[in-house]
Amino acid sequence: MLATVLTASAATFVAAPAVGLLGYRQLKRTANARKLRISSPNGIDQAGLVRIGGIDQWISVRGENLDNPVILEIHGGPGAANRIFTPRTRTWEQHFTIVRWDMRGADKTFSCTGPAEMTLAQLQRDALEVTEYVRTLLGVDKVVLVANSFGTVLGLRLARSHPELYSAYVGTDQNINGGGRDDSAYRALLARLRAAGKRKELATATAMGSDPKAWSPQQWTEYAKLVVTSDPLTYDTMKTVVIRSLWFSPLHTLRGLRTYLKGMTFSERVAPQAVAIDEWAEGTDFRLPLFIFQGEHDVLTPPEPAERFLYEVTAPVKEFALIEGASHFASFRRPERFLELLLTKVRPVIAR
Repeated sequence: MLATVLTASAATFVAAPAVGLLGYRQLKRTANARKLRISSPNGIDQAGLVRIGGIDQWISVRGENLDNPVILEIHGGPGAANRIFTPRTRTWEQHFTIVRWDMRGADKTFSCTGPAEMTLAQLQRDALEVTEYVRTLLGVDKVVLVANSFGTVLGLRLARSHPELYSAYVGTDQNINGGGRDDSAYRALLARLRAAGKRKELATATAMGSDPKAWSPQQWTEYAKLVVTSDPLTYDTMKTVVIRSLWFSPLHTLRGLRTYLKGMTFSERVAPQAVAIDEWAEGTDFRLPLFIFQGEHDVLTPPEPAERFLYEVTAPVKEFALIEGASHFASFRRPERFLELLLTKVRPVIAR
């Protein structure tokens, strides 16, 4: 749902960047590449294609110490792979081995295999295969499942159905789909547009109605654009965190950035499938520790529905925390705060 907004924001840089801008980009990419070097004797830094779900999919594994707990990330978007944030989350790798998987339709997987079947059910099957691959590769019984944004839809399903594979579930930018019952984010959007005097945008949003199941793909795109651009903190995060991470990624060439954006656009087709989900109907009984760390000012996936859902969840351990001063992409805007929560809330639980 963010693909069009991100593509439009990044197009100026990717399409025809100025010579000076390219030079500065190269300096930053070189510095980031140095930052990513792992030289510890018990560390790991490997990436490549793995046969998952009948196609080759890209998986990277990084960490300073293989004795650390393993995190498997389920990225958002759809199609917005997290490898671009690797320099921002470098300190995480001192305490955890981080597995980043580019889903079908995303980044390096999309670059190598092109368009492929895109359904929630297929993505869930892929995630289970990736989990088994990681368990075998790293010789661990369980991994910590960390999901963000769109990936949290898959994350909750995996956590419910396979507690034997995951030592804990951590959701951030947590989506809580309630079968259309909660329209608080939509009403908040109308309020922001009304307060800003944006009559044209308000008319557009009002005409769409509050039921996302009735929206066309174009309306989904327009909604995402309105939400992001109507909130200063979210818009700033998109520019200073997401766009900068893309532009200065040492793992992506200019062609790679274009492919990244194309993959997001292709992957948008799976987003409407998530809207019909009712998390309460799917189940509130979890047999593993459950954590939700949400951006305090998130307007895309507001913290209140996530906290309400967690309140009704049954789990061995459950905890909710706000990431202060953050909106959507909270873990990447404030990576040190997110790491602090992982170390103080999650790691003691999985150690027990």
